[in-house]
Amino acid sequence: MKFIRLDLLTLLISLFILGSCKNQNEVGLPVGDQQLNGSLLVYDNIVVKTDTDNVSTASNPAQTPLASFNDPALGLTDANIASSLNLPTAAASYTVPTGTITTDSVIMELRYTQGFYGDTLNSRYKVNVYQLDEKPSPSQLYYANKEWKVKTTLLNDPARTGIFNARPNTKIKVTQIVKGGKDTLKNIAAHIRVPLNKTFIPGFLFNTPTAVTSNTAFQNATNGIYLDLERSQTSEIGGTMMVNLDSSSVKVYYRVNNAGALDTGVVTLPFNVSAAEVRNKYADLRNYSAEVKSAISSTTSNDVFYLQGLAGLRAKLTFPNVKTMFGAGVDLNTIAINRAELVITAKPGTDIPFAPQPLLTLYRLDLAKQRQRVPDANATYSSTSGLTPLDARFFSAAAFGGEYRSDKKEYHFLLTGYLQDLLKGKLENEGLYVGTIDVTNRLSVGVVDVAPTIATAGRTIAVGSDKSSPYRIKLNVIYTKNN
Repeated sequence: MKFIRLDLLTLLISLFILGSCKNQNEVGLPVGDQQLNGSLLVYDNIVVKTDTDNVSTASNPAQTPLASFNDPALGLTDANIASSLNLPTAAASYTVPTGTITTDSVIMELRYTQGFYGDTLNSRYKVNVYQLDEKPSPSQLYYANKEWKVKTTLLNDPARTGIFNARPNTKIKVTQIVKGGKDTLKNIAAHIRVPLNKTFIPGFLFNTPTAVTSNTAFQNATNGIYLDLERSQTSEIGGTMMVNLDSSSVKVYYRVNNAGALDTGVVTLPFNVSAAEVRNKYADLRNYSAEVKSAISSTTSNDVFYLQGLAGLRAKLTFPNVKTMFGAGVDLNTIAINRAELVITAKPGTDIPFAPQPLLTLYRLDLAKQRQRVPDANATYSSTSGLTPLDARFFSAAAFGGEYRSDKKEYHFLLTGYLQDLLKGKLENEGLYVGTIDVTNRLSVGVVDVAPTIATAGRTIAVGSDKSSPYRIKLNVIYTKNN
């Protein structure tokens, strides 16, 4: 019986000790085959500052934003589009059909691409179209803060409201014109149909011979068009829709009477040089909410910080006193960092009704203030050599992290190499930046993209350095101390 009592006591003590230990899985560290040994340090002495993002290059983006989004938490964001149009044969001239031409309708088709962010249920929209008062140049690089010169006359069809619901995943039935044959009804990809007046573009196509002698002549005559998204009611939240201009166009539907012979036809004018004009911050912060303005202007660490797409908002993270994180007087040469992981948590309640960004990125600035990848993300890609790691501590973009984990409402970033270099003095502790990123780039080539982008909408509201919150930003470090 003596031995039985001893075994039970030992078991109870063992269970108590094990129950008091931190579980690595609970803090987002690896388990199973990747189990790491060492002590766990939770470092939360992190300074967080919301900051405006860099102005993003916006010439001919693959995904072009069109936005009128009055975010209840961040404020109003507008994104407009400026673009020139091509003749059907681009470089060649356009031959006007013989006979009497009557324009039936002019429809601008804007093809959706993935990335809508906002309200599809209770908000309705209208795309207002104007003529540009300057011509986009194919040899010039445009930025999202450029304010385009626009004529004041509205080019929309006055007889049709053009109001629509955002349906980025719903196909549309459209009558396809068959020259010399019977027109047919077809199901085509989701897009926005904007009725335009019957005079502006047809006037250049059919009634101005000099305008159709070449593509350049047509663009010189028309300059191009400017698209502005409007919420049908100012009380509506609205949203940001992503448009694929490469597959968008303006279509002119017409009838021609040639000596009594009647036929229908369509002239398709593709979009050419395009740029996005984003108005969420430039010149002043008038469009942001009071909470965001306070976070940006604050001289202290943010308890809550804001990240915004369309090259809107990012945040700077710095680690004060990082070299004494293991205690004052500890010789850092005796410390081996086995793993370091940054954990960012969305502020509770801010994920409804608008979900946080699905992917974030993390980067540092060099002495020239240029964006650079951290060691754990340092790899490049080229079409000839593929993915090339530039640091032995890079495993993969997926291992580096940044994806939103909806079950825990968290983002995780691997920063083992970065912390090692900070402690060894190989990198200066000048801070990291966390911001939004174009999801498609990582999926297609497997690199950690750090460039500013307007190709993603949405936002994340996250808990910063609020020490009273269990969701505060933190760095989980597993280390071994060698005596």
